[in-house]
Order: sequence, then structure tokens, then C-alpha cells
Amino acid sequence: MKKEEVPQDNGYLVKGSFRELCYAVDKDGNYVTEHTTGWTPKTIALSNAIDEINERVEKAKQKVLANQSSPIEYFMEVNKMDVSILASYVGMWNWQVKRHFKPLVFKKLKLKTLQKYAEVFEITTEELTQMAY
Repeated sequence: MKKEEVPQDNGYLVKGSFRELCYAVDKDGNYVTEHTTGWTPKTIALSNAIDEINERVEKAKQKVLANQSSPIEYFMEVNKMDVSILASYVGMWNWQVKRHFKPLVFKKLKLKTLQKYAEVFEITTEELTQMAY
């Protein structure tokens, strides 16, 4: 796209006074960098993704409050992780992490295991066990 055609739509980038760097072609046909405040299709896609993340976090929160899951699932969603990523960060197998989602299993976890999760989530073990939102 030409330098003067770089979109400057209002989007998520404008809210934080951020601009994104992109490449464009100047009048001589050379590639140059140009700042953009947003592009409507990208803003819509980003908005949809953020809405989906928020829904997943709320669903996980409700499951924990209903004693259907452990806080590990909630904090995993808050931190935008999936089971595979979380398992790799805590040095466990996927099945172990999934098992720790069970409230009865979670209540029996050793402090060392809880500390691994807390470290990954950048919270204290108290926050993890007390489900501090």
C-alpha cells in the first residue's frame, strides 16, 4: 500500500496512545515505515478475540465458584494460556495439569506444586488458594 493510504482508523491502539509500525511504499516506489493508529478490520478481529478471552475467564471463574474446577484453570485463562503451555511452564504433563483442575485434587496439592503454579501466574500461593480476584 502507498504511504498516504496507510489506515488511520480509531481502534485499540488509539485508546492507549500507541501506534503500530507498518511498511508502505513511498512516491519513489521504495519501502518505508509508517505509523498507523489502527485499521478497522484488525480492530474488529482484536475486539472479537478480547471478548472471547473475557468470556473464557468468566466461565472459568464461575466453574471455580461452583466448585467444578480449581483456581488453576481460572488463572490459566487470565494469563491467556492453554493446558499445554501451562504444563510446559510448570514442568508437568498435560494430564497432570488437567487433573489439578479437579477441586478435590487441588486441595491435596503440596506447597511445592502450588508454588510452581503461583510463580508461573506471578501471584502468591495464598492468592492461588484463596481465589483472590
